Amino acid sequence: MQGMELAHSLLLNEEACSQLGEVQKAEFIFEWLRYLEKLLLASSRSDIREKQKTLVEQLLSLLNSSPGPPTRKLLAKNLAILYSIGDTFSVYETINKCNDLIRSKDDSPSYLPTKLAAVVCLGSLYKKLGRILVNTFTDTVGNILKAMKSAESQGRYEIMLSLQRILNGLGAAAASGHRDVYKAARSCLTDRSMAVRCAAAKCLLELQNEAVFMWSTDLDSVATLCFKSFEGSSYDVRISVSKLLGTVLAKAITSEHPGAAASRQSIRRVSLEEVLELLGTGFLRGSSGFLRASGDMLKGTSSVSRDVRVGVTQAYVVFVSTLGGAWLERNSAAFLSHILSLVSQSYSKATQTQIDAVCSRRCVSFILRTTIGGLLGEKAQIAAAKDICQAVWKQKKVVDAAMSDGNMETRLGSTDVAASQNMLVCALQELGNLIHSLSTTAAPLLQDSSAGILDSVISVILHPSISVRLAAAWCLHCIAVALPSYLTPLLDRCLERLTILKTSPEAVTGFSFAVAALLGAVKHCPLGIPHGRGKIIMALAEDLLCSASQNSRLSAQRTQAGWLLIASLMTLGPAVVSHHLARVLLLWKCVFPVSPKDLETEKSRGDSFTWQVTLEGRAGALCAIKSFVSHCGDLLTEEVIQRLLPPLPCAVDLLTQLTSILKTYGSPLKTPSVVYRQRLYELLILLPPETYEGNLGAILKELAADLTAPDIQVAASAFLLPPLCHQDDLLLLSPLLQETDHRFIEEQLLLGNGVACGSLEYDPYSIYENDVEGDSVPKPLPPTLSVISSAVRLFGVVCAHVGEAQRLLILEQLLDSIKHTKGARQQVVQLHVISSFSSFLKYVAGCRGSLGPEEIRRPGLMLVMGALESPSPLLRCAAAEAWARLAQVVDDGAFTAGLAQVSFDKLKSARDVVTRTGYSLALGSLYRYLGGISSSQHLNSCVAILYTLSQDSTSPDMQTWALHSLSLIIDSAGPLYHVHVEPTLSLIIMLLLNVPPTHAEVHQSLGRCLNALITTLGPELQGNSTSVSILRTSCLLGCAVMQDNPDCLVQAQAISCLQQLHMFAPRHVNLSSLVSCLCEILLDNSVLVNLCSPYLLLRRAVLACLRQLVQREAAEVSEHAVLLAKEYRVELTPDANIREVGLEGALLTLLDKETDQRLCRDIKETLNHMLTSMAVGKLSFWLKLCKDVLAASADFAAITCVDTMQEEEGDKGDDASVLTTRNDEKSHPFTNPRWTTRVFAAECICRIINQCENADSAHFDIALAQEMKKRDSRNDFLVLHLADLIRMAFMAATDHSDQLRLSGLETLLVVIRRFATVPEPEFPGHVILEQYQANVGAALRPAFASETPPDVTAKACQVCSAWIASGVVSDLNDLRRVHQLLVSSLTKIQAGKEAPSHLYNESASTMEILAVLKAWAEVYIIAIERQKKYKQPLKTTTYSEESGRNESFSSDGLLELVHTDLGTLSRLWLAALQDFALLTLPSEFASQLPVEGGAFYTAETGENAKLHYYSSWALILQAAALWLTSTGFVAADPDEGTANLSRPVTPTSMCQGSSSGAAVKSPEDVYTERFHLILGISVEFLCSLRSDATMESITACLHALQALLDVPWPRSKIGSDQLASLEVVRQIICAAQEHVKEKRRSAEVDDGAAEKETLPEFGEGKDTGGLVPGKSLVFATLELCVCILVRQLPELNPKLTGSPGVKAAKPQMLSEDGSRLVSAALVILSELPAVCSPEGSISVLPTILYLTIGVLRETAVKLPGGQLSSTVAASLQALKGILSSPMARAEKSHTAWTALLRSALTTILDCWDPDGTHQELDEVSLLTAVTIFILSTSPEVTTIPCLQKRCIEKFKATLEVKDPIVQIKTYQLLLSIFQYPNPAISYPYIYSLASSIVEKLQEIDKRKPEDTTELQVFQEGIKVLEALVAIAEEQHRSQLVACLLPILISFLLDENTVGSATSVMRNLHDFALQNLMQIGPQYSSVFKSLMASSPSLKARLEAAIKGNQESVKVKIPTPERARNPGKNSSIQLKTNFL
Repeated sequence: MQGMELAHSLLLNEEACSQLGEVQKAEFIFEWLRYLEKLLLASSRSDIREKQKTLVEQLLSLLNSSPGPPTRKLLAKNLAILYSIGDTFSVYETINKCNDLIRSKDDSPSYLPTKLAAVVCLGSLYKKLGRILVNTFTDTVGNILKAMKSAESQGRYEIMLSLQRILNGLGAAAASGHRDVYKAARSCLTDRSMAVRCAAAKCLLELQNEAVFMWSTDLDSVATLCFKSFEGSSYDVRISVSKLLGTVLAKAITSEHPGAAASRQSIRRVSLEEVLELLGTGFLRGSSGFLRASGDMLKGTSSVSRDVRVGVTQAYVVFVSTLGGAWLERNSAAFLSHILSLVSQSYSKATQTQIDAVCSRRCVSFILRTTIGGLLGEKAQIAAAKDICQAVWKQKKVVDAAMSDGNMETRLGSTDVAASQNMLVCALQELGNLIHSLSTTAAPLLQDSSAGILDSVISVILHPSISVRLAAAWCLHCIAVALPSYLTPLLDRCLERLTILKTSPEAVTGFSFAVAALLGAVKHCPLGIPHGRGKIIMALAEDLLCSASQNSRLSAQRTQAGWLLIASLMTLGPAVVSHHLARVLLLWKCVFPVSPKDLETEKSRGDSFTWQVTLEGRAGALCAIKSFVSHCGDLLTEEVIQRLLPPLPCAVDLLTQLTSILKTYGSPLKTPSVVYRQRLYELLILLPPETYEGNLGAILKELAADLTAPDIQVAASAFLLPPLCHQDDLLLLSPLLQETDHRFIEEQLLLGNGVACGSLEYDPYSIYENDVEGDSVPKPLPPTLSVISSAVRLFGVVCAHVGEAQRLLILEQLLDSIKHTKGARQQVVQLHVISSFSSFLKYVAGCRGSLGPEEIRRPGLMLVMGALESPSPLLRCAAAEAWARLAQVVDDGAFTAGLAQVSFDKLKSARDVVTRTGYSLALGSLYRYLGGISSSQHLNSCVAILYTLSQDSTSPDMQTWALHSLSLIIDSAGPLYHVHVEPTLSLIIMLLLNVPPTHAEVHQSLGRCLNALITTLGPELQGNSTSVSILRTSCLLGCAVMQDNPDCLVQAQAISCLQQLHMFAPRHVNLSSLVSCLCEILLDNSVLVNLCSPYLLLRRAVLACLRQLVQREAAEVSEHAVLLAKEYRVELTPDANIREVGLEGALLTLLDKETDQRLCRDIKETLNHMLTSMAVGKLSFWLKLCKDVLAASADFAAITCVDTMQEEEGDKGDDASVLTTRNDEKSHPFTNPRWTTRVFAAECICRIINQCENADSAHFDIALAQEMKKRDSRNDFLVLHLADLIRMAFMAATDHSDQLRLSGLETLLVVIRRFATVPEPEFPGHVILEQYQANVGAALRPAFASETPPDVTAKACQVCSAWIASGVVSDLNDLRRVHQLLVSSLTKIQAGKEAPSHLYNESASTMEILAVLKAWAEVYIIAIERQKKYKQPLKTTTYSEESGRNESFSSDGLLELVHTDLGTLSRLWLAALQDFALLTLPSEFASQLPVEGGAFYTAETGENAKLHYYSSWALILQAAALWLTSTGFVAADPDEGTANLSRPVTPTSMCQGSSSGAAVKSPEDVYTERFHLILGISVEFLCSLRSDATMESITACLHALQALLDVPWPRSKIGSDQLASLEVVRQIICAAQEHVKEKRRSAEVDDGAAEKETLPEFGEGKDTGGLVPGKSLVFATLELCVCILVRQLPELNPKLTGSPGVKAAKPQMLSEDGSRLVSAALVILSELPAVCSPEGSISVLPTILYLTIGVLRETAVKLPGGQLSSTVAASLQALKGILSSPMARAEKSHTAWTALLRSALTTILDCWDPDGTHQELDEVSLLTAVTIFILSTSPEVTTIPCLQKRCIEKFKATLEVKDPIVQIKTYQLLLSIFQYPNPAISYPYIYSLASSIVEKLQEIDKRKPEDTTELQVFQEGIKVLEALVAIAEEQHRSQLVACLLPILISFLLDENTVGSATSVMRNLHDFALQNLMQIGPQYSSVFKSLMASSPSLKARLEAAIKGNQESVKVKIPTPERARNPGKNSSIQLKTNFL
């Protein structure tokens, strides 16, 4: 195929087109039309007129070539554009042609596309050309409507859309045809095709713009029509029709009627009441109208169908949203009362049955949530909350009146009570939701006593209906989550009422619900509740349970309440529960009978009522334990599990008895028994299966019975199956299963008519559970349904753990049960069985188990195959997933291939759609869990079959499933799929161009296939080859077709495909058209964000795509969006005006309205990416955005406050701007943003400041910024906006919302830290922030008010200390304002943990106290620093009078401020540190901790408190250390009153001490304790850094240590333990080494290419080698080591010994401690060169060598057994370390080192006694030292002749020494030298010493070894010789072997002497024989010749071998001991150094 380039011309290239095949031709034409559209818009009018005639002909000829839907749409668009730009004279001809085509009598299917294309063209022409064509209008419309009568659904669909376009183009001019169109559209609105209904709704929506009658005279009939249209409707129809109905009704209320006078009939305005009445009729009576309903009502059969009710619900929302938030604010009271009345009419259809009531309540809640919750600003919401509250009061009065009626019967049956309950539930839930979303901004609402919110909610807790009591409890939960300060008071109030009203059944249940709901709120409130409440609740629960049996009227309620309290208490987590666990377990044990026998007696004894109570109690207990297991996992130790187990078997026993109990006592027990079952199942699911192993069989039987029970009628597949299907496959099913904005109400349609939606009253225990969906009420399903879903999940676990035989049995039993049931029940049973089997497979796959033996496969396969052929699509999906899991679990290639074959066979043979769809999906999912498809043959078969199925145009369902399956196959085939890419792509394009738009689901599957293909191609899409560019063009073309599709989900697919393409081939995706498409979708939907955005999934796709685009090219995206806004329609939606606020502002607006969590997250990320890449460039724009958001809702109170401050400062011009913007409401881009959006804006400000920090320094330098601004006015810098930053921080910090206050204070903190040092150019010596001190003070003050929550106060303390420490304000009087705040908080916290703040958990007060102490610590540290800084210069220089005074004053002044409180502070600081030290002890010391906790935390809340200590201990430590050092550890504090802190011992205090029993410590002890506390904390922290340790903590810790060591007393303390000090020094040196290494490494990396010489020198001594005392670490270390060494070995001091020369003093042994110190010092010395630069190392080397060798010389004492003293060992080790230092080889230091090392070696050699007679020193040590030199230095050190000669002499001499141990060691050392790889070093020694070694060994014959040491001498000697043999060159080797062999043979014993020889000789014999066995074979030639030449040797050898064999027969000696006796440890020690 020629490239698509040929399609890019003005006229169609007919020649190229005619050569193409069918599919390519369609593609080519579509591509040409796409190109033509762009070209026409860009060309000049004259160019177009030239070619117009030909073009029109070409376009019309295409009309006749039956174009597909996308092509005809584009064709029509082009025709219209052509006429609108070119001449219009031939347009009538074109219109006539189209009309003729439509009139044609040809009804064949092949002609249909041409007719449809003509219809579409007409619509397009009229829309574009409008009034020009008005005179042909009547004919055209008449013709179209006539054609409609005989049209099929596609025709009706296109005609409706075409009429909509015609009406749109002609506007009012079309009035004559309005009625006709209306009639036609009416019939289509109830068409059987859903797509036609949607199109008709669009047409009518267009019509109502001009047709007045629709919203006046015909309003009722329009409404009734819409209600009819809702019947049996799909989701899309409900969206379209509700939009129509809502818009028409809104129009009816608001419109002025322009035509009223003209038409001479007075059309009256419709009132709001009438409109609401109309909608209400639909809601309550459905579409049946008034007459028909009455007959049904008498029979009592009619019930409103759910889809009508849901449709009407959506219409309500559209109606209100169209009228807008301002309208709702004015009319909210009327609207509210109407909506609530929908569920409060006593005999209404809407609430006849409980199921209906639940569904209707859902609808009402949805209306309230989306209107009041979505459209109103925060102030209006507060007003609405008051209205709701009034409604609650009213109902309360009605109920009270009814209840006070004395007659018991009339009371409960009272209609008023029943009617009020549903209304109250809706009102209370909405009230809760409102307050929840307002969060802390709702504070004024609750403080307003006139509204009485809390009282009204609490009063309803006593309502007779249980659902109302639950709703009230939930409302309290919401209030507590929103306003944590109300949590504890509410809890106390409810507990108190519960205790007082223990005799009222309503109160017991109502208040226990409330307490449970409030406890559930605790986990959402980080500040928690006081720990003691747990005790109270536990006691109360026990009391209720114990007193339950006393009063039969209350026993059920009390039992339920008691267990509910315990279950909800568990949610508080292990910290609280651990204290009550024992009592809970005891209650749990008592609630079940002990043995089966007791259970039997129970059965015989009870009656129906006692059983009800018993089951309630046991279900409650099960629930409490379930809650314990899920919330307190940490407490589940082995021991606790053992205590949980005993009641379980009994619980299961009772389960098996339930059916018989039910038979005995009848229906009252039905619900309790179902609930009991469900609770037990839920608990078992959570427990590990091992815990109930013994009962598995019984449980499995019960489960099987439950799943196939005969009385289940309802198939609730919609809640059972989705979790068992794969997420991807659910897309095949109705949109209801996907997430939509209407999920909340649409759910009821999904569940089917007989099934109730979830609702709180079905399971009161869910009130404390974590809710899944954010703020909405928990919605548990009815017990009959939830027991099935629990049974299904448990079945999976149990079935996996029973024996294989039993598993097979149960599966067969389930298979049979499906076969034996009939009809609808069969479907239900099949559903349950398949769900359980899937759940089993999922569980087994999850724990990598296996299915079991082969016979289990058959029933499993039968089950799944049965479901694959089920008529329910959801069941087929679940079966396909089970099919994939089955393949995964069996995991056998042959079996998988078999499954595939089954699918192929079924697909070939089956003809019905159901079977084919099921098996095609099974084929696609088969390889899902097997790591993909690996066989290309299998792939080919799959692809071939699915191609065929996907082209079956008779069944859109078949196409949808086949294509979906194909997309799965593309995904799992990966690279294998490449061969199929081209044919698949052309198939997709062909279908996209031909499938009718009415089959949206086929298009969605096509989109998934395209997406999978793009992923498979991946980065290859960037290629330039022809084939790739053809593929790429096709992909883009496919995306273009889908973008134009009317269905939202298809558009979402298009966007995600483009997003993929942009990721892989960004250059080829047209960014501007993509961005404009995204923005249009977002903006179309911004007005009525709740519903107009047709689909949540489309918005998600748009944002996911935007998020990806802005990561790469934020600026471009932003520009395209603004350009689009400028050229696009003028009437852009008002609230997201991109022109003004840009894409960023539009996104912020969207963020404010969106409720979907995931979408909000994407919007935030998109904005963050944009901010990161653009904020610095568009600074003013971003700051204005944030400011607008924050100012839009700033309270007037706050603003006036700013105002007064400005007067103080002297009014600056721009400061008043924030006050003026309020007056002009219209100019405001953001209306009433919510607090979450404002918090986000505040966070953005902090991010912007951070971004600027990484940009230009001018952002923080005002002089520079002003200068650059002058140079170019476009420049913009942060510092110029400082006033705005402060103002925004101020607005946020003083808001009602606590979260916003925290963000505001954080912003203020960032501003202070960044700008504190920026000088003010106009007033030298001052800083720019100084003028804002009033604002800062005012922003902080409210945070210290008494009712402020501790987290806000804690943050404010941090800001205070930062402000004081920043030094912005130098005048003390000005500082006092902020200082005063800190002082007030200090007084507040001095009460410690006894403080009376009982609102929150104790750890919250810990947080506050520590924040205050940390703030003071920071201030104190700064004060001390300043004092130091200013003291030094003042002594030396004289300042100019003024500045000097000022500086010194401020420096000491700050200290003055702190000084007054220092006494208190120091005590508190030390107490806090002590707490910290206790809390960080390892867990094994837990028993030693104080029982009542520490100074600022209680024992129970220690864990939570730890976190707060971690964040503040470091600064407190530093401050405490500074304070202790400032007092020098010597002055006792004047005001220490407590005994544990010291005070001078006086007689009185002595008496007190003895009487109170506490011994008084001396000051010395107190200081020691404090000193150890600080030192201990620091050292522990520094030694084991936590991963989250901050740099701040580390520096603070080091500063604290430094401060400690600044004063003498602690120094003397530490110095007294010298070893420890040395260890510290060693660590410091190691750290320094790492630092230097790192620097060198990074320098090498940076200057990779540069020559090594140019590298800068790192390390001490730089280039000169000079070390400065006082500054140099190395120098200091040397000093320290010299001190240590000289103190231990005075001889090292040259001055002391008189002469520097060698003086023969006797070497000495040091004490053990002395040895340790010396060794430690030597280790440090050897590390030093590595810290120096090469030059530096030269200057320290002499000292280091002198000291090391000195120690060796002074301590080398001869020890028995040849041991080395530890000091000698250390000095040798150090020597080795020094000699192998890289500095010895570095270029710069090499020569100097060589010289120094030579002299060092000389020194060692000089240690030997010159005449050698009287050797004091240990030769072995010295020889070892020499050997270290030889082996560790570079050759030139030791190879100079004079030194080498001396070394060799020493070795010779030592070999002559008689001491065998010396000899052994000498041999060992020589061995290491001989083996040294460098011959230059080893050869001289070999030449000189080898011969003498051989001689010594030959003496052995004469001198037999006496003992093991002598024996060892020989062995070592032989080893040396063998080494020589190995090293020698070929020619010398034979001589050496000839020497060695005789020696070895001479050691041998013959068979006679073996028995009698000594053990030593015997060992020698073994050793020699062994060596001979090795050497003989190695050098066989020498060996043989030697044997031949010397028969005596040969004979001796043979005799020895023979003797050896003999002795082996006699006794086997233990070889290990014999091999090397006497190798004792001392000898090993000596060899370590080499």
